[in-house]
Amino acid sequence: MEADEVTIREQNFHSQVREYTICFLLFAVLYIVSYFIITRYKRKADEQEDEDAIVNRISLFLSTFTLAVSAGAVLLLPFSIISNEILLSFPQNYYIQWLNGSLIHGLWNLASLFSNLCLFVLMPFAFFFLESEGFAGLKKGIRARILETLVMLILLALLILGIVWVASALIDNDAASMESLYDLWEFYLPYLYSCISLMGCLLLLLCTPVGLSRMFTVMGQLLVKPTILEDLDEQMYIITLEEEAIQRRLNGVSSTVEYQTVELERELEKVKSKKTNLERRKKASAWERNLVYPAVMILLLIETSISVLLVALNILYLLVDETAMPKGSGRPGIGSASLSTFGFVGAALEIILIFYLMVSSVVGFYSLRFFENFTPRKDDTTMTKIIGNCVSILVLSSALPVMSRTLGLDKLHLSNNPRDLETKPSANGHQKTL
Repeated sequence: MEADEVTIREQNFHSQVREYTICFLLFAVLYIVSYFIITRYKRKADEQEDEDAIVNRISLFLSTFTLAVSAGAVLLLPFSIISNEILLSFPQNYYIQWLNGSLIHGLWNLASLFSNLCLFVLMPFAFFFLESEGFAGLKKGIRARILETLVMLILLALLILGIVWVASALIDNDAASMESLYDLWEFYLPYLYSCISLMGCLLLLLCTPVGLSRMFTVMGQLLVKPTILEDLDEQMYIITLEEEAIQRRLNGVSSTVEYQTVELERELEKVKSKKTNLERRKKASAWERNLVYPAVMILLLIETSISVLLVALNILYLLVDETAMPKGSGRPGIGSASLSTFGFVGAALEIILIFYLMVSSVVGFYSLRFFENFTPRKDDTTMTKIIGNCVSILVLSSALPVMSRTLGLDKLHLSNNPRDLETKPSANGHQKTL
């Protein structure tokens, strides 16, 4: 009996070490990719090792951590779906035994924990730390700015706690609900995160239709359109004449007339941009012009139609059948049943639709008039805008699993089911802890 208990403890220890190693490697990859993305858009500052440079570097690391968590939250749902199909296809394969319900559930718990940490601690700290200067009367430096940031975080936490307390008293004037707010870890933070996820779902429902319509315009700008009944040489000749005319007018305008100079420079930039697009279209091959563009547009049309059709069918199903609600249905666990009637093909289609909805929501978010100023620009985005973009993407990514489950794109159940943690025989006949 003691030998069996030692073996079980060893298996549990090795399983936990394996899960922690996998989580660390996955997050390290996401962090590196996020760092390169942010540095691509971050405004290039002076390389002096002064106080502001240190503050910007710390805010950069915190923003990179937040963006990596957002990417992990987006990728977890497709990763869970594809893991379920792999376990169904190769149930006895020894080399994929690490891909189990315990690992997936641990990844979801870590994503939820880090999302709360980034949303309520790291990003407010990065913003206030970036804007802080130190209290008057204290010696200027990093310590003074950290002290001011911590004081601002405490005041912000008290303000949010008071607002939620008043809202809870107005909505549900019950002693039990008021006492539950004292439990900060078990009730208050999950409740607050659920409220933010609800706001993210509402934002997704607002941004996704806009993004679905904008995707055709965005792809039309990125790809080379077919040259049907167009003479590119003639257009290039006209654009070149316009550029030369504006350049002569710009050279003839006196430097004292600042308004005319600025307007002519803007016109010249627009003409140069058009000329660059025409040169790109002229250099593009016939396959790129006549095959890639129509294929991509047809693919976008098919994905949009399938997304709208699935959403309409699921909404109709929710209205007809009460058990179809996410909380009322018994969903399969990891590796127990396929999530789609069409098996691996249906799961792949769901993953494509999930990514398409996320990309469409991001495009729609930046297409809204209220968030147009948030759009990052290459090598010209301030650190404050980067923090705002990271928070916005985190809110959208945290709401993606909720919206996917509500719309019927996710039928996976990620609970602490003993069936996910039971031992199964591996390919070589030994017991393997899942």
